[in-house]
Amino acid sequence: MSLMMSVSGVRGIIGETMTPVLAAELGLAFGSHLGGGKVVVGRDSRPSGTMVQRALVSGLMAAGCDVVELGIVTTPGTALMVGRLGAAGGVVVTASHNPKQWNGIKFLTPQGYAPPPDEAQRILDRYRAKQFKLVRVEQLRAVAPDDSTHEQHVSAVTAQVNVEAIRKRSFHVVLDSVNGAGGVGGRMLLERLGCRVTHLNAEPTGHFAHTPEPLAENLTGLCDAVRQHGADVGFAQDPDADRLAVVDNTGRYIGEEFTLALCALRMFSRKPGPAATNLSTSRMIDDLAAAAGGACRVIRTSVGEAHVARAIVANGCVVGGEGNGGVILPDVVLVRDSFAAMAIVLELLAIESKPLNRIVETMPRYSMIKQKFDLDPPKVAAWLERVRREAGDGRIDTADGIRIDWPDGWVHVRPSNTEPIARVIAEARDEATAQRLAGRITSLL
Repeated sequence: MSLMMSVSGVRGIIGETMTPVLAAELGLAFGSHLGGGKVVVGRDSRPSGTMVQRALVSGLMAAGCDVVELGIVTTPGTALMVGRLGAAGGVVVTASHNPKQWNGIKFLTPQGYAPPPDEAQRILDRYRAKQFKLVRVEQLRAVAPDDSTHEQHVSAVTAQVNVEAIRKRSFHVVLDSVNGAGGVGGRMLLERLGCRVTHLNAEPTGHFAHTPEPLAENLTGLCDAVRQHGADVGFAQDPDADRLAVVDNTGRYIGEEFTLALCALRMFSRKPGPAATNLSTSRMIDDLAAAAGGACRVIRTSVGEAHVARAIVANGCVVGGEGNGGVILPDVVLVRDSFAAMAIVLELLAIESKPLNRIVETMPRYSMIKQKFDLDPPKVAAWLERVRREAGDGRIDTADGIRIDWPDGWVHVRPSNTEPIARVIAEARDEATAQRLAGRITSLL
């Protein structure tokens, strides 16, 4: 299970399953699927990134693609450039929050988000069948560099917020970029917004200073730095900078679920309209939409940003995202974007004129438990079947794994698309109830 190949992309371990041969053949498969054309390629900062990218680009070239290399950039930055350059598609070389021994390949449509499941499956089927369309030497295209991604991304984000209001507050921000791809552009954005920046783990070396997933247990250094410097807020990015965790002005990690909720709070006030999120995301956003009234409502989707992105487009949503710290601001780009999330949170602080801890105190509060279990697919399937049979007293949604809603809370259990694990998420008004509901499901494992 050290090679994950799904509709969400491909991830493997360097030196074991993520090899140059695999990368080249995936490039051939994607290029053949597109039938050539311009393809934008970006990568995060992992030490293996150059190797994987060069092999991938060789495959794309062999299929007749005109490749534009962006260098070390964020996933949302790459997605933005797909549209800006009028490309037929894009590829990001990243394993997101996985440790540095992992790397991955993620495909993007001309709209800048992951292909829908049926299209992604066709790409993977083409790879497995080795149905490659190789071009003759006369049809090979040159590779062109483009180093404008950070500037274009920052400009796109600042165009969507009240820069003047943010600059007047001169916020002190501690930013932890975990030695990933978001450091250069993240600092550029914050300074453009008039912030004083204390930057942790800024260099994009790919040698992550701590476990890269932006969870509470991995961000004690950020919390300490916010307290030490008396900062207004702390932000933590993951290696490809599509997720953001937030630390309040007291140095408290407020939980990754609050990133989307804070952005939704601001967007519902500024530009009332619907929002989209997945089945695993907190009910906080539903409560905020109900309180805002009018056009504000929440559309729920299967887990995966491509599902959320398509719901955003179909319903004209003003904001969307997932409860893992991923915020999608559709007027910037249709993937999760830590830059947009930082800017919207800072605008919220500027307009509310209150410290972040006081804003959080006014928001709906739930207790959420997130667990994961190392399981192969057959065991996950058997578990889901037991849950379906024995947890029938709640409202069941089987669109993505199984989610069961009871009056006092809900539980969602599903296999991961990117790791060999199953996830259980439970939420209720208090921790004891959330633990009890989760226990009903995990006892069936």
